[in-house]
Amino acid sequence: MQFGFSTNAFREYDLAESIEAIADAGYDGVELLFDEPHLYPPDASEDDYDAVRRALEESDIAISNGNAFMLTAIEDFHHPSYVEPDPEYRRERIDYTLAALETAAELEIPYISIEPGGPIPEGKSREWAMDRFVDALEEVADRAEDVGVDLLVEPEPDLLIETSGEFLDLLERVDSGRVKCNFDAGHFYCVGEDPAELVDPLWEYTDHYHLEDIPADRTHEHTQLGDGAMDIDAFLGELEGRGYEGYVTVELYPYEETAIQTANEAMDYLEERGWT
Repeated sequence: MQFGFSTNAFREYDLAESIEAIADAGYDGVELLFDEPHLYPPDASEDDYDAVRRALEESDIAISNGNAFMLTAIEDFHHPSYVEPDPEYRRERIDYTLAALETAAELEIPYISIEPGGPIPEGKSREWAMDRFVDALEEVADRAEDVGVDLLVEPEPDLLIETSGEFLDLLERVDSGRVKCNFDAGHFYCVGEDPAELVDPLWEYTDHYHLEDIPADRTHEHTQLGDGAMDIDAFLGELEGRGYEGYVTVELYPYEETAIQTANEAMDYLEERGWT
């Protein structure tokens, strides 16, 4: 398997600096944040794409994923979502995702990770939110088919799709092979599931994995590898046992103030445990 590191921890650096630092730390891939201050798809130009290609070539590193989850360019990590009560505000998330698919295609990224619906709005039922999310997915999946890029729904605590079961239920309602899973090991651990045990049932739907550690109380707090309570070795062992050759991207966005040190220490952990 190959390891990447997400630039969402490097929001105090420009994208070229982030790519260079992640490559210098020894990673195989870099996850591009499709948001300000890095590469925001609705505003991306050919010059921006050329700059990304140049930075990747100079650092001899590949792209592990296009992160189209966070949306601070408009509001925050979770808003606007696919399940906003205001249809115009909801439209902003859909249009952003359509632009993200075009950006991924331009950079030859085979998939993007996306929000699992969003927080269920106050006063709305889960069923209402699911209907809105399915409608949105059906629209963006058509564009995904056209450009040849997969949509990886990333289950997350406290959002519409939290668990592996809820993700599999979603797939029953969406008629597109382009809709798959961004398997975030820490997120599943937070909601009481064992990431190692989920590798098998989600295997055929998973293009990409996120990795971080999580505290023993399962609080949704992305924690440096080895500083939490997850059995990271068991999880990575399941992937290795299946001959996984894709990317596992370390996602430690809370560590903005120490991004370079954090990336290096996460790689040190992986090396010491014999995973690289």
